[in-house]
Amino acid sequence: MTVAPRLIIIGLDSAEPSLVFGRWRADLPTLNRLMAEGVYGELESCIPAITVPAWSCMMSGRDPGELGVYGFRNRLDRSYSRMIVADSRAIRFPRLWDILGETGWRVAVIGVPGTYPPSAVNGVLISCFLAPSTDVTYTFPPTFAERVDTWIAKVTPGRSYLLDVPNFRSDDKERIVRDIYAICDQRFAVATALIEEERPDFLMLVDMGVDRIHHAFWKHMDPQHPLFVPDSPFAETIHAYYRYVDAQIANLLSRCDYQTAVLVVSDHGARPLLGGVRINQWLSAQGELTLRTTPDEPANLDQVEVDWSRTRAWGAGGYYGRIFLNVRGREPQGIIPPMEYERVRADLAARLEAMPGPDGHLLGNRVFIPQHLYRAVRGVAPDLIVYFGNLAWRAVGTVGGNGIFTQENDTGPDDANHAQHGLFIWRDPKRPGGGRRLDNVQIYDILPTLLRRFNIAIPEGLRGTALEL
Repeated sequence: MTVAPRLIIIGLDSAEPSLVFGRWRADLPTLNRLMAEGVYGELESCIPAITVPAWSCMMSGRDPGELGVYGFRNRLDRSYSRMIVADSRAIRFPRLWDILGETGWRVAVIGVPGTYPPSAVNGVLISCFLAPSTDVTYTFPPTFAERVDTWIAKVTPGRSYLLDVPNFRSDDKERIVRDIYAICDQRFAVATALIEEERPDFLMLVDMGVDRIHHAFWKHMDPQHPLFVPDSPFAETIHAYYRYVDAQIANLLSRCDYQTAVLVVSDHGARPLLGGVRINQWLSAQGELTLRTTPDEPANLDQVEVDWSRTRAWGAGGYYGRIFLNVRGREPQGIIPPMEYERVRADLAARLEAMPGPDGHLLGNRVFIPQHLYRAVRGVAPDLIVYFGNLAWRAVGTVGGNGIFTQENDTGPDDANHAQHGLFIWRDPKRPGGGRRLDNVQIYDILPTLLRRFNIAIPEGLRGTALEL
């Protein structure tokens, strides 16, 4: 038996509470035991409920506006096309491992989204899928990568360390399954080796396989999915992977003693993807976006010539929609007078909320204004954030051709969208929870709750609340 870490966080990106707490609970003995011994419940994510920025919101206690991170890619400036990936350099607040390290805890961080480029920590860090490859420096310290290679060679011989599942939006389903299991094996093998050899006070890993398997295989298991595949050979793929991860968690925790506090957590949930809303096509039909030449087939906005002198709004696609307004004096060719900005924004929000679906009934969109949603708005925020069908539909950025609604995704095959609520399971040997379910917990509550549990000063200005667990 090794010396127990004081705290382990096992992140399961996109783990869906209805599956873990309900449908498959009896098939997940490790998670079931942690629930029975601790406290658990749904965890409301940030808005937008996506991996970047959600993990950084959780670990910093700050909202996307405070971080200035509104998605995987963000506008660099007020120009029309310059977008950058929001990597670790965008996060200017300390995260949990930074705070623990400053108090003397030795930390080990594995694959937490938002950690590339790797920053210095009091311990070791392996960065996330934002790293372009393992040819760059992806660990701290840089030489730590050599030890990672040694450890993963035992579980995935001949394979390099996987930062992500390559090309998980494709039709090569058997290869995707192999890669998902390989990345899982690698993550947990490294975590086990770190506990045994480094004996950190704190260890956190995030498994991306849960998220990737949802996106690749949801229609194979869910009869409610519009593209459901009856009698699919992949019908049990997601279920089997949840059970495999449960066993991996059991093996990892067996390396600890009962004094280790354990948090299993997801940054958001998952739901079937019903289709896509072609947001720029809709804006064009509404007279808000004008093209000099309209393509016969759907094309990305950066592939067509926009007449900015006659355009008031354009959008960016993804699991949620982002709407940008072309404001005079703010954008290079802005046409909306600043005095008209709020009226135009409110009118557009009302039209988005009133959008009918393909069946003629309201689609059920939720529209958010960043200045009303966040405590601060840093960087270049969208003017509107849109959940199409409350995340049942994704935003598709193409324009041209026919139709507002589509079953074709502009980034490749995708079966699932994100859901607003993820999950948490907290097992604390010093404060047995007795299987209590706790509702109304937000992603921002995680950091102050953990800091108070370990008697560490809580930074001023956090958005969340320290919970009684």
